[in-house]
Amino acid sequence: MSIACCVPVLECVYCLGCARWLWLKCLYTAGYESENWGPATIEEFEPVPRLCRLILAVYEDDLRNPLWAPPGGYGIDPDCVILRKNYEETLGRVTPYMVYLDHDNADIVLAIRGLNLAKESDYVVLLDNKLGQTKFGGGYVHNGLLKAATWVFEAECEGLRELMEKYPTYTLTFVGHSLGAGVVPLLTLIALQNREKLGNIERRRIRCYCLAPARCMSLNLAVRYADVISSVVLQDDFLPRTTTALEDVFRSLICLPCLLCLTCLKDTCTLEEKMLKDQRRLYAPGRLYHIVERKPFRMGRYPPVVRTAVPVDGRFEHVVLSCNATTDHAIVWIERESQRALDIMLEKDRVMEIPAQQKMERQVSIVREHSEEYKAALERAVALDIPHAYSSSSYGTFHEMDVGESSGRSSREDSSLLSQKRKESWDDFVERLFEVDETGQMVFKK
Repeated sequence: MSIACCVPVLECVYCLGCARWLWLKCLYTAGYESENWGPATIEEFEPVPRLCRLILAVYEDDLRNPLWAPPGGYGIDPDCVILRKNYEETLGRVTPYMVYLDHDNADIVLAIRGLNLAKESDYVVLLDNKLGQTKFGGGYVHNGLLKAATWVFEAECEGLRELMEKYPTYTLTFVGHSLGAGVVPLLTLIALQNREKLGNIERRRIRCYCLAPARCMSLNLAVRYADVISSVVLQDDFLPRTTTALEDVFRSLICLPCLLCLTCLKDTCTLEEKMLKDQRRLYAPGRLYHIVERKPFRMGRYPPVVRTAVPVDGRFEHVVLSCNATTDHAIVWIERESQRALDIMLEKDRVMEIPAQQKMERQVSIVREHSEEYKAALERAVALDIPHAYSSSSYGTFHEMDVGESSGRSSREDSSLLSQKRKESWDDFVERLFEVDETGQMVFKK
């Protein structure tokens, strides 16, 4: 009708709307997502470059004669490599991985490498199902990645248990990149639910680092395990942001920019409330560390800054239209920029010359701040009515979370269990302070 009247109003409005959306998306940069996050500290970010080099070492056939070592080498002792498995030994169930005994850092590391574009078995893991079709641990996860994590745990739990018993003060760290970064958080969930198979180790001794992870778990799980799992994302990396099923992503590698644009348009047109209510929508797991090194309308890379938070809403929801969206996914760039960021942190620390006593106090305060931020994220998830989300105990322990992991109860059952435990503790408190006299009255104990 508008064309017939020679006044194409609707067409103009539509074109202006599309132009405005495209202009805003072109101006949108990854730095906006984390601009309100706090800066990461040396103590919490120090393992990241070292673990990146461990993953790079998995690609080597002979660690004594490396071919692709980064500047300064891998920094590992080949004699401390406990186990290495290639594609033939994993039977195509998961990408190659290795177990490394890091005596310098009192750590037992299981490192899983990323996707090999030439291996059909890796695509089988991704093509197992659409996102969020499998329920696990009170939330939803990717079925193919869960199967891979289950296979790794069953294959290595006995060896890991022996190492943990031999080195009772060491931590157990799972680390992966890309496809491996989608496997290790689910492997961590399985380990936390089956700690008796690892010698009943404490929860605080288990850690997980996901480098450029795929979206592998629902929002309630991503926030609930943020005290154990950490994800590292370099600037514009597309994989932690895309909500498209992984099989569709890797089927469209030839036209990946087109797919990212369509995904970007779809996410823009989806209301945030609908995103949060969708319990099958998957997210990058755990606490997020965002390495920011580029600024809008400026050429080149700048000194990287690392920001960290446990966000609930606004958790890498939008794809960034950038020519670096795929290159930022490479483990080589993540290792290089994370090392640069750590060097900058160390240089600033040396310039400020913080006394040793104050540094120890700062480490304690960091742990306390992370604990408070973690609890706030859980409460935020409950306030937003995230499906299957519940807050932790007000006493700051993880005992209730452990009960939920081992039993798989619903949030209503967990709340009733908490109230029962608090009632029992109150009865014990009354019995310690009062006694019943001859007349049947309660009086203070002498």
